[in-house]
Amino acid sequence: MSKKLAHSFHIPVMGLGFTIDTPIKVAHLGISSVISIMDDHLVEEMREVHAKANGREFSPILKTEADYRAKRIQAYLNLVNDLVNEKMESMRHQSWEAGTDLYRYFELLPETSLLKQTYLSWLLTKDESVENYLRESIIPGSIDVNIMSKVNKTNYSKDGEALEKEFADALSALRGYAMSNLQSSVIFSAGYNPLLYSYIEQFEDFFPNAQGALKKQIILKVSDFRSALTQGKLLAKKGLWISEFRIESGLNCGGHAFATDGLLLGPILEEFKSSRNDMKQELFDMCQKVLTEKGGLNYSEIPEMRITVQGGIGTSEENEFLLDHYQTQGTGWGSPFLLVPEATNVDEATLNALATAEESDYYMSHASPLGVPFNNFRKSSSEKQRLERIEKGRPGSPCNLEYLSTNTEFTEKPICTASRQYQHAKIKELEAQNLPKNEFRTLFDKITEKACLCTGLGTSVLKNHGIKPKHHLNSIAICPGPNLAYFSGVYSLKEMVDHIYGRINILNTNNRPNLFVKELGLYVDYLKNELAESVENMNVKQERYLKTFKQNLLAGVEYYKSLPFPNWNDMLPDLKQMESRIEALVIPSLERNMA
Repeated sequence: MSKKLAHSFHIPVMGLGFTIDTPIKVAHLGISSVISIMDDHLVEEMREVHAKANGREFSPILKTEADYRAKRIQAYLNLVNDLVNEKMESMRHQSWEAGTDLYRYFELLPETSLLKQTYLSWLLTKDESVENYLRESIIPGSIDVNIMSKVNKTNYSKDGEALEKEFADALSALRGYAMSNLQSSVIFSAGYNPLLYSYIEQFEDFFPNAQGALKKQIILKVSDFRSALTQGKLLAKKGLWISEFRIESGLNCGGHAFATDGLLLGPILEEFKSSRNDMKQELFDMCQKVLTEKGGLNYSEIPEMRITVQGGIGTSEENEFLLDHYQTQGTGWGSPFLLVPEATNVDEATLNALATAEESDYYMSHASPLGVPFNNFRKSSSEKQRLERIEKGRPGSPCNLEYLSTNTEFTEKPICTASRQYQHAKIKELEAQNLPKNEFRTLFDKITEKACLCTGLGTSVLKNHGIKPKHHLNSIAICPGPNLAYFSGVYSLKEMVDHIYGRINILNTNNRPNLFVKELGLYVDYLKNELAESVENMNVKQERYLKTFKQNLLAGVEYYKSLPFPNWNDMLPDLKQMESRIEALVIPSLERNMA
């Protein structure tokens, strides 16, 4: 049941389009990556691009077809899988000359890999039997997909009638993946969706076969142990096994940021390390009981349950520490790969802007219509266009894809808070209040900060493939994590992989803090902002939340003081400085005053 992988790192999902065809680029080299399957329009356009580029017939799946969204996703994933398998078969017959994919495959492997060690020994002997073994031992990276659980907009017929729940965005995306011929994993992110989790039971590929193996596995992206155990139990009660918990830093990450209550990455990983075996046994017992009651096949042994971590990793020392000290089975390297054209899709203008950006260009925003903090980039063309529209008196965006349409303040059918329709109505409502100028401006900025992500996060890949975006919506949104500030330049795939494994160092000369210290600083700033926003309307519930947050941060500092991390002496002054900043934050004591 062990999931065999060539590399200890993976490339997480980034935006809607930045990694949409990454498996076609890197899976044959043994590197796992994640595709977003939320935008079926973009998926269909990429299917046309790659079908034609590889001499395959392309027949469009039109919106008039029944279940077109799931069919588009299924067809694209099947194509990606076929193309990767064809590359793998071709590689097995290539020469060992420098520049061939076969040569690159083995050169990229980490030195700790037994296959790499066998390869290095074979270079000295050129034994034919060993050569055949090497050729047969190459395996592709996993072609995984990501579904944001709560992005589950209801869809409508051409007559305006709401379609059944199975045709909502997240459920139809899952159905498309489940019908595909992939043997990989679906990653559920952005929290719990009971409708989606129940729907998984409809597909037999998520249950064990006669050999006790899973054709399709489930990965949960989580921010802490409690969330992992809670969601794991919910799925285990349906007979569904979690093959991996993918722990992501709450704030030191790209895309949407799901902050914890001040729980830091180190203590979270420590809890997983100490409690994972108990959790694994508990979930297995629950899962096996349900499978037995259902009268179907069950497991002959406890399946693998991987623990991986991502968010803000920037050096090989950090990478190794996370693998060794916390006994994780893998790490995710996201934002740095935005600077690797061989792996991701970033258009030339945005790529150059990222390669020359400064630390202040990366910031936490409230741009997402989901109402969740969102890592943003000041030099993106999307941000420039948003400000220009405000300047022209036309704030908001046209809303064509409607994936994030959830607001019903002004309409019966949900609309998006980044849309021109919503912002026009909201500003009109605000103007009627006749507020003081400063107060009006603060509220106006909150309304107009929302930006179109559905289009913006997919436009870059279209430009890279020479496709004109529909409706002339050319601006590009991008959501790198703050860690990208310490990488300056455009890199080859080999350079980035060599950096991950410590063979070279490509960090810029900026004074980069340790990933734990960086995350701690982000949380201190977050608490400071939360306190500032709450102080005028503080209630007892908020007071408890803020005090718990502060206590968790201080506990995290104490934990880090005893952590046997490389270059620990360099961390200590930063930790003490952060501790002083936390202690200086005064939270009002309402409960004491009320008593």
